[in-house]
Amino acid sequence: MKKLVTSVLSLALVAGLGFGVAAVAQEEHAAEGAHAEGATPHYPLKHPKEIDWSFAGPFGHYDKGQLQRGLKVYTEVCSACHSMSLVSFRMLEELGYSEDQVKAFAANYQVTDGPNDSGDMFERTAVPSDYFPSPFANPQAAAASNNGAVPPDFSLIAKARGVTRGFPQFVFDIFTQYQEGGPDYIYSLLTGYEEPPEGVEVPEGTYYNPHFIAAASLAMAPPISDDQVTYDDGAPQTVDQYSKDISAFLMWAAEPHLEERKQTGFMVMIFLVIFTGLIYLTKKSVYASKDH
Repeated sequence: MKKLVTSVLSLALVAGLGFGVAAVAQEEHAAEGAHAEGATPHYPLKHPKEIDWSFAGPFGHYDKGQLQRGLKVYTEVCSACHSMSLVSFRMLEELGYSEDQVKAFAANYQVTDGPNDSGDMFERTAVPSDYFPSPFANPQAAAASNNGAVPPDFSLIAKARGVTRGFPQFVFDIFTQYQEGGPDYIYSLLTGYEEPPEGVEVPEGTYYNPHFIAAASLAMAPPISDDQVTYDDGAPQTVDQYSKDISAFLMWAAEPHLEERKQTGFMVMIFLVIFTGLIYLTKKSVYASKDH
């Protein structure tokens, strides 16, 4: 019986590795096959790259230095088009900023408030309890400024975006606790702009990106370039680093209590292990004096 179980497990492992190799080969030829005449493309043409995030795994945690850099990238680049309407300024204290620093940061923004005693809306300086304001007055204005496409809100983008991983990857994800599909996708999209392959035409006003989840090109131009944002901590000022930092920051914005969740989950698992041991010992004690 033991030999049979061992053989089955070995076959399962070989089959899983075989499927993995096949999946990699299929991905390598996906972009080429998608542009073949008469072929039906499946997006994204290239799957997201897997990045080694500090918050990955059951013991993952946020790198506050990286999150602060990501906030800087969002403030100086992304906020020109993308809102973050579910994130309040006071949450920035979790990134290591003091209350006074948060107040000073919020004071850089103007928010709409009211109505006042006259029934009119008015503009005022933001305070920590306010939320990041939208750069546009309404969705129509946002679409008019972006070739008809409304830039998505960034509050939950890292949880809302993610490419479905097929067999056998999703099986391994159960054990590795892979939950970084959103940050991987955002990073890959930001670093994935390239010239379209020969013979491929993209609609006017769009930019070819094989990592885009909905089409071969998107309306957003490459949003960032090397040395566009100045870092104070000596981190590389490259597109690759900017993309990692903003992806991590957006993951925090979507799930600010990730560390607490993982710590609670770990304690629950410890409790279940101890509880299982106590139940086993209780069972042994109850039935120890009984005939079997």
